[in-house]
Amino acid sequence: MAKADRKGKRKGRENFHTRVPDLGYYFIVTDTRETEENYMYGLRDSLPKDLQGRIVIKVSKAKTDELVTACKEQAAMEPQYGEPWIVFDRDRVIYFNQIIENAKREGVNVGWSNPCIEIWFDTYFGRMHSYQDSVTCCREFANTFEKKTGQEYKKSSNQIYTILNRCGNEMEAIKIAESRLIQYLRDGIDKPSEMCPCTTVHRLISEIREKVEPYKRKVYTKNS
Repeated sequence: MAKADRKGKRKGRENFHTRVPDLGYYFIVTDTRETEENYMYGLRDSLPKDLQGRIVIKVSKAKTDELVTACKEQAAMEPQYGEPWIVFDRDRVIYFNQIIENAKREGVNVGWSNPCIEIWFDTYFGRMHSYQDSVTCCREFANTFEKKTGQEYKKSSNQIYTILNRCGNEMEAIKIAESRLIQYLRDGIDKPSEMCPCTTVHRLISEIREKVEPYKRKVYTKNS
């Protein structure tokens, strides 16, 4: 039952629910110590300070085909993190489709990229090019990155998320990636290994952003 305020009026439940956004607690596991890890840390650090603790990023030493198990085992040690994700590339992974299907069965979300995460980064600059292998994708994205930012692309950079957002457009990137994914499905192509270029990393970013924005607006309104 809603409590009354000092004037005897009933307080609406919405006041309680809008104090903290329904962001949940994200436990993100990747098998890459450089690019994916740095990008995810950048995403986390871009959130309001009091929400950053809701996202944990782990780099697993397990083989890629063991990521789902590693994610579940590590997440189980921190049960408050009810949104488990694995983030990995197609690259040369043999059992790419099986890993994704296994994750779905086990209740683990997947942010995959085919051929590599640079195909997702590519969309920040307004287009997803049709790169079919990770070597070409990384090389050509590096060229695009330098043209758009004036900086050399380094997979080890801990500023990658910040630079992509400063020089690119994340909301447009999400739209481009989602449009490409939907187009494959409309064409009857539903095996991730055959969806190239494509990614689902944008769905993780979009989900977090959509949940955080109401909180940021509330804080801005309060302080303005």
